Amino acid sequence: MTTKPARDPLAEAFFTYLAGERNCSPRTLTNYRHALRKFRRLHPNVTWRAARSEDFRTLLFDLMKHESSRATIRLTFSALRSFYRFLMERKELVSNPLASVLLPKPEKRLPAFLTIPQIDALLAAPLRAPLEKQAPAWMPQRDAAILELLYSAGLRLSELAALNVKDIDPYGETLRVIGKGSKERVCPVGGPALQAISVYRQAANVHTGPLFLNKSRRRLSGRSIWLHVKKYIRQVGLPATTSPHKLRHSFATHMLDNGADLRSLQTLLGHASISTTQIYTHVTTERLKRAYDQAHPRA
Repeated sequence: MTTKPARDPLAEAFFTYLAGERNCSPRTLTNYRHALRKFRRLHPNVTWRAARSEDFRTLLFDLMKHESSRATIRLTFSALRSFYRFLMERKELVSNPLASVLLPKPEKRLPAFLTIPQIDALLAAPLRAPLEKQAPAWMPQRDAAILELLYSAGLRLSELAALNVKDIDPYGETLRVIGKGSKERVCPVGGPALQAISVYRQAANVHTGPLFLNKSRRRLSGRSIWLHVKKYIRQVGLPATTSPHKLRHSFATHMLDNGADLRSLQTLLGHASISTTQIYTHVTTERLKRAYDQAHPRA
């Protein structure tokens, strides 16, 4: 005969708050329930009010012992911290036992990038693909210009979608970009990208307003750009995990490989902090290590 778990009024109030006031998704609620259950299974006789920092450190060590990923550990403790913030706000507690619990740092994932041959195949794809039914005749030229510009300037999808015709300076070979936090920057643009934009604009008769248009001649959204780029990624046989954002990663990696300095790359990418840009130096270093290991007799 199985015994029903004891009622947990504080946890129930928390989940009611998440679902009602915060309008959290079912997935988020499930993740939060799992997090609280992990603590309960390890400390079945410890009430939420009586729990101490040591109890949560025990949970941390238990998760590490069972080889949970850092991401899983941080997600678990994020849920528990949200729960305790809720209890503090509702005056159920006077101190937060999680405040002094230190978590492992997030795992650093190196950005993936495409090789030059892969880039070449992807950029050529729009003009080689058959035209879709009822699609404007200028759509292949538009998609070719989009891919060329993403790689040429290392833009984010949102930045590219927001471009207007007036942002392009074909004579100065530059591009005015509004990045995160409404920060403006000027990016150099390569000849092939400028040529592709010129061909598209002439074919689509685009002279003012948004640069990239949809079938209805309205601004093409970032999501639509994502779907179009993803289509060409599949067409040229790149891995299914390849995302359009990898064109930006490829731009940064290839720039560093060919001698660009980190400060210049930071400006080109629109990064607020150089530490964000430095992850690309890890990519190039890892490539050098692999090349060394493969080529050196005493590696």
